[in-house]
Amino acid sequence: MKKIIAIFGICSLIFACTSGQKSEGTEDTSTVTAPAETTQGATATAGSLKGEQLISSSDCLTCHKVDAKIVGPSYADVAKKYPATDENIEMLASKIIAGGSGSWGEIPMAPHPAISIDDAKEMVKYILSLKTK
Repeated sequence: MKKIIAIFGICSLIFACTSGQKSEGTEDTSTVTAPAETTQGATATAGSLKGEQLISSSDCLTCHKVDAKIVGPSYADVAKKYPATDENIEMLASKIIAGGSGSWGEIPMAPHPAISIDDAKEMVKYILSLKTK
């Protein structure tokens, strides 16, 4: 059963990576100064609105969902695990770009080398803004 799940996960990652979507040309909304209601129903902090837009225009939602595990962890679970520190933002942004496995189980996350480090950091800021109390 584990092999079937692993094969399904790898096939999903391959499919997600072949979408060819890039984060270029997105509008910069990082100048927003007040918290704003996002489409997910959570309050996002300044700078994370751009991250939400980047995520929605990428292949991230193929494997992740805000409040439920799909192939990868939910964004809410990621926010619970990692405090929003500069160190964690840098580390998680690097993981988005390089991919990897082991942090959340055996199924690897595909690399996303077309995403810039700045865009990856915005994505992480949005994800970490979803932390619930």
